[in-house]
Amino acid sequence: MSAPPRAKGPRRRLDRGVTKERRGKEAPSERPGGEGEGTAPQERPGGEGEDTAVLCAGLTYRFGEHVAVNDVDLAIRHGETFGLLGPNGAGKTTTIRMLTTLLKPAAGRVTVFGVDAAARPMLVRRMIGYVPQLLSADGMLTGRENVELFARLFDVPRAQRAARVAQALAAMGLSEASNRLARTYSGGMIRRLELAQALINAPRLLVLDEPTVGLDPIARTDVWEYIAELRSMKGEGEVGGMTVLMTTHYMDEADTYCDRVALMHQGRIRAEGTPAELKEALGAEATLDDVFRHHTGDTLEVSSGGIRDVRRARRTARRLG
Repeated sequence: MSAPPRAKGPRRRLDRGVTKERRGKEAPSERPGGEGEGTAPQERPGGEGEDTAVLCAGLTYRFGEHVAVNDVDLAIRHGETFGLLGPNGAGKTTTIRMLTTLLKPAAGRVTVFGVDAAARPMLVRRMIGYVPQLLSADGMLTGRENVELFARLFDVPRAQRAARVAQALAAMGLSEASNRLARTYSGGMIRRLELAQALINAPRLLVLDEPTVGLDPIARTDVWEYIAELRSMKGEGEVGGMTVLMTTHYMDEADTYCDRVALMHQGRIRAEGTPAELKEALGAEATLDDVFRHHTGDTLEVSSGGIRDVRRARRTARRLG
């Protein structure tokens, strides 16, 4: 069934600010999946094997005199769900911003599937999907138009766009609601729409920053069921088989859905392992909440600028309903 006619207002917003097609203008060496003709394959950084999706080596970032991320070493394996946990101000989001090429490290390096994020940011961006903590969907566009917008921003070839958009919406269970304005969606539907946006370029790495913030328990479970389904999908042309990096303050989510986790505090990695290993190290009755408290000083203190983080989280929760 064809989509019903749309008002001109949202369509104009869809076109605004979108760059023209850049097909054919990029260097062959910047295309995902290999090097250009006549160039040697990129040497993989030391310590990185073929099964490593993300490698941080001595990763450091400073805001003035404040060291937000301090000499972090971290390896995430291909195909796993990895949780980066810690209190507000621990350095989690700053680490993610370096990984997603939004910040350049002050020292050290981060590679994504063997590609240096600082040296070749455009190539890294083509391999990742990113769902930030704050809302990124436009309520004045339909669900389909939101995903179409991301398809154009990610320079998905015109001939593939319609199929890619339909595939991403179907993967998130939004096909029937795709022609409604996003402002009519529930909180859980909005989060699924943002996942569809992040999936439009068929990423090898999906980065989720507080993906269920402000959602009720049922909506939280629904979002994670869709993420689990994405990881289990196989076959040519299907999104899936991807690596997932997430942050969350819900320890039950980390315990249930993460293959491994790392506890971060004051810019450093304090502990790393499977949830079961970390709990066992504290005792038979220990929970992941106990592990969190043990490695972060038994507190959830808000660091500098924390009041803005609290206000921002509350605004997000209100918008999600």
